[in-house]
Amino acid sequence: MVIDNKAESILRNELAHNNEVFCKSLFFSAKWFVMSACIHDGLHLVVLPDQENAEYCASDLYNLIEGDNIYYLPKTGEGVEKSNFKSTLNVQRTTSVQRIVNHKKGELSIIVTYPEALDELIPLSKSITNSEHTLHKGDEISHNKLINILGEAGYERVDFVSYPGTFAVRGSIIDFFSYSNNEAYRISFWGDEIESIHVFDCNTQLSKSEIDSAQIISNIICEENAGEQNIMDSLPEGSVVWYDSFDMYKERNFVRAASVYKRVYFEVPLDRKDVTPVEFHISPPPVFNKNFELLTSDIRNKIEGGYEVNIYCEKKSQSERIISILEKDLCPLPNFIIGKNIHAGFIDNADKICCYTDHEIFDRFHRVFLRKSVEKTEQLTINDLASFNVGDYIVHIDHGIGVFGGLVRIKDDKGRYKEVVKLTYKDGDVVFVSVHGLHKISRYRSKDGEAPKINKLGSKTWLALKNNTKKKVKDIAKELIQLYAKRRASNGFAYSADSYLQDELESSFMYEDTPDQEEATRAIKKDMEDTPPMDRLICGDVGFGKTELAIRAAFKAVADGKQVAVLVPTTILALQHYNTFSNRLKGLPCNVDYVSRLRTASELRQIKENLKAGRIDILIGTHKILSKEFEFKDLGLLIIDEEQKFGVSAKEKLRQLQANIDTLTLTATPIPRTLQFSLLGARDLSIISTPPPNRIPIQTEVILFEEKEIRSIIEYELKRGGQVFFVHNRVEELPSIEDILHRLIPDMRICVAHGQMPAKELEDKMLGFINGDYDLLLCTTIIENGLDIPNANTIIINQAQNIGLSDLHQLRGRVGRSNRKSFCYLIVPPLSTVTDDARKRLKAIEEFSDLGSGFNIAMQDLDIRGAGNLLGAEQSGFITEMGYETYHKILTEAMEELGLETGKDFSGKKVQLSSDCTIETDQMALIPDEYIDITAEKMRIYKQLDSYFSEKEIDRLHSQLVDRFGKCPSSVDNLFDIVKIRNIGQQLGFEKIIIKNGMLICFFISNPQSDYFTSDEFAKLLEKINKSQFTLKQTEGRLKLVTRGINSTKEALEAIKKLQ
Repeated sequence: MVIDNKAESILRNELAHNNEVFCKSLFFSAKWFVMSACIHDGLHLVVLPDQENAEYCASDLYNLIEGDNIYYLPKTGEGVEKSNFKSTLNVQRTTSVQRIVNHKKGELSIIVTYPEALDELIPLSKSITNSEHTLHKGDEISHNKLINILGEAGYERVDFVSYPGTFAVRGSIIDFFSYSNNEAYRISFWGDEIESIHVFDCNTQLSKSEIDSAQIISNIICEENAGEQNIMDSLPEGSVVWYDSFDMYKERNFVRAASVYKRVYFEVPLDRKDVTPVEFHISPPPVFNKNFELLTSDIRNKIEGGYEVNIYCEKKSQSERIISILEKDLCPLPNFIIGKNIHAGFIDNADKICCYTDHEIFDRFHRVFLRKSVEKTEQLTINDLASFNVGDYIVHIDHGIGVFGGLVRIKDDKGRYKEVVKLTYKDGDVVFVSVHGLHKISRYRSKDGEAPKINKLGSKTWLALKNNTKKKVKDIAKELIQLYAKRRASNGFAYSADSYLQDELESSFMYEDTPDQEEATRAIKKDMEDTPPMDRLICGDVGFGKTELAIRAAFKAVADGKQVAVLVPTTILALQHYNTFSNRLKGLPCNVDYVSRLRTASELRQIKENLKAGRIDILIGTHKILSKEFEFKDLGLLIIDEEQKFGVSAKEKLRQLQANIDTLTLTATPIPRTLQFSLLGARDLSIISTPPPNRIPIQTEVILFEEKEIRSIIEYELKRGGQVFFVHNRVEELPSIEDILHRLIPDMRICVAHGQMPAKELEDKMLGFINGDYDLLLCTTIIENGLDIPNANTIIINQAQNIGLSDLHQLRGRVGRSNRKSFCYLIVPPLSTVTDDARKRLKAIEEFSDLGSGFNIAMQDLDIRGAGNLLGAEQSGFITEMGYETYHKILTEAMEELGLETGKDFSGKKVQLSSDCTIETDQMALIPDEYIDITAEKMRIYKQLDSYFSEKEIDRLHSQLVDRFGKCPSSVDNLFDIVKIRNIGQQLGFEKIIIKNGMLICFFISNPQSDYFTSDEFAKLLEKINKSQFTLKQTEGRLKLVTRGINSTKEALEAIKKLQ
């Protein structure tokens, strides 16, 4: 699209004939439209005033210029510990500098950067070229020579490649992650020839696509002290430097070095008033601020005035929302450009063109994705956290809690080896578990990582604990089911369908609805429009938009003349919800008020009067609003936030209130998958497991305690008008930390808060911080619960290595709650001095920086809260005694049994005829060390294979192993066959299968009274046996099938498949 055609032609002409060109009245993203239209070849360096603006500029140019010509050049990130964030900076900087050094005449190269990145020196161009090494498919190079090249380039040998500068060797395959690309390479050899080169995904470790060449480059460009020259000295002749906001950095050294190149200034510098600039006619768009009447009238006026109106949208769904708003007012429709967004809209008054953006219309954060970003290896981190290490506590579902002793090989009577897992119990007793029985063991995880009691083999303690847990789970579930049934039978108020105002409220939401949110909204409305009273539980992680659903439900009730009570656990939350509800419902016919200890007696008296008279539509408060003093004129909906934080008496009052009014409960507790089934029969449940798509992830960095770094972090946040959390978890050390911070930034207003303060004083401090009386809140981890301060967008956590994973996740959830970029800095001692566990935790919290990762973390190290809170405190005790995963399994079993007792199916699973099928074989079936020599990875593959029941999944895992480790040896193929045989055996009703001495013997269920023998499945199987190679025999009262001539697991699988 051409902007201000006449001025653009003048600019192009000036650029061809002059060394310096000045522009005037060229603002917003219009700059990048003009620039992209003026250039077709050559190297162009664009300098922005800071990192944020440089990122937005690069993002705009990606959308305006086709091809891979735009490079973002950041600083190296000194002071940032080795991390995903640092890897991304290093790859982006390396590829940009490489592009500058290797730029060819006639090519178009655009390098987008900012002053701090240009201040850092780079090595001499010759040194950079010498450090590059390119591999091609078909090259003759020995395996060992490539390993030496990688070693000399400073690459570190690791088990799995997940960040730049590392390589891994597995048989004839070498994986490496070069600084020249944001994805890793997999080189497969045939002898001394490179047979193939693939790009692979570090997260899954699987190949993505085949390519012809791969480049090895060391980290020379980003190494400390390797710099010898200014970047400006490396630019090729004829380069053009484009300056944005030049006056902000005109004194820097690189500006003097750039004077030998052509320069374009987007605005006239203050000391150059003598020049004649190229004048453009760009003005800012109106600030719509979600005011759709203003949007509609502006678009109508512009189109009628002859303007071309373009609206840039990230996704089609955004354009559909805008179209629905415009069509209601019969407004002519503008053009929509979907998938190519720009950062800042503008109006070109010369050519009568308007460019608006969806994020400015809806007042949302514009999230940018930069090229050459290194993907986060979340799956590898999960595997790392979940891996079994020798000495870990484990739980065997039949024997109880023991200690993991690693994978060991044992010989059978014929001298053949098989691999088993060794578990040690009390008094040194040992149990060996077959690799096909790994579904019975899990890691012991409980709340505070406290050591459990190790069980004695053969004692009844474990069995009693299992049975007791099951009984309690069933009792609780039955009670919930009865309550629910009673409720469904009673009559409530049926609300009418959505009004126009409801649509307007929903389309003005700052974020785009996720599919989960849309589904939950539909479910809530259906419940409200139905006659039985609603009882719905909304479950979602911090920042997933649960409050938004509550606001929509509340407004729907108000639109039908009903009142709404919103119940919150703390005074501070009452105030926060009041602010959120008031802001969202501004301009709509709805009165919101709140009750807390902060209100005066006369204010409370007024509230009670207004409530009784029906002048207040929505009342927010703590359990105080349940008392008899507060009389509602016509209460229709009760919203309960964080139900688990209320005491028993408050819950009793709720039960009486709830008899026939609609209830919506919100909780941030991650609910385990199995619990969803168990609660389905007891309560309507909506789970929001995906974060808002355009909500920005919190940039998480691991840093050292350096005063200079901390000062610049705090100053950056205060400069943009924000506030900072500084978390230090030792109360006695807070005064000395306060002194250090005061010394760093003397005029900063610091407020100190911790759990040992009197409640009133603590509350006052927190409220002062919410109201903006302080710049920095220095506190212990007390802030992890529910505090929501949109203006605080930086959190610094000191001594982060001592804080648990779930706590770190909760703490980080305190920032990033507005439409501004937010930061979380974890201050740690040098990583070499930190324990292994702490290093894993820090890696995990940094990898999972996207919102919603709470659910991923929760299922790992985290959260025992879920089951405990939903099923009562007693269950938390059981979880501590048996570990989280085993509790899960027992819960599932209990719900299946309850399903059989009540005739309902709670498990949602396909029923298998035999609960387990054991396999005995004389064939070698294991993963040899020559194939995979990493114990943790072997355990993971054994466990994964053992948990698969579909042939498709098993075959997929097999092809993944071939991709990652090369062709499978026969013992691995046998292992896969045996798992398939076991699964078929279970489906057919076999308890045990023996493949030995050329025979295949399948034993049926040992209980002759079993219903299985009278089932249709058994009758069908008998028909197939008559037509097969099998013979049916009975010895010692047990039925079995026998066939001979079976000399391999492959043959056994083929034979048993014929019975399916």
